[in-house]
Amino acid sequence: MRTSHVDATIFPTAALLALAFGGTEKIHGGPLPLPAEPAEDFAGLWRTADGTVRLSLSEDWSYEGSIAGRRRSARGTYRRDSGGLVLNDESGLRTRVVLAEDALEMAGHQLYKA
Repeated sequence: MRTSHVDATIFPTAALLALAFGGTEKIHGGPLPLPAEPAEDFAGLWRTADGTVRLSLSEDWSYEGSIAGRRRSARGTYRRDSGGLVLNDESGLRTRVVLAEDALEMAGHQLYKA
C-alpha cells in the first residue's frame, strides 16, 4: 500500500492576509495612533478582480480583511504613511499597502474599489 505525505499546516487568517498582502513587521511598543484626518478617500470595500481577497476599510480607520476559503477574517486599524497605508492587525502584524491610481497594491495583488 502506498501512502503520500500531505502537509496540513493551518495558518490563522491574519498570517495568511499578511502573506497575501506582502511583508509584515512585528509591532514593538503597542498599536499605532489613529490619524486625526478622515479616511473618506480610502473607506469602502476593496477586492481582487476574482474576489478572493477582500479588504473593507472603514472611515474610523478600522479594517477587516478576508481570503476566500478561510472562516476567520483579520481585523485591526490602518493609517496613512508616506508610501500609502499600513494595516495593523489585532495580532500585532503590520502590512504595507501601496496606493496606485485606481487600486491598492499588496505583494502582487491588486485590489479595486467595489
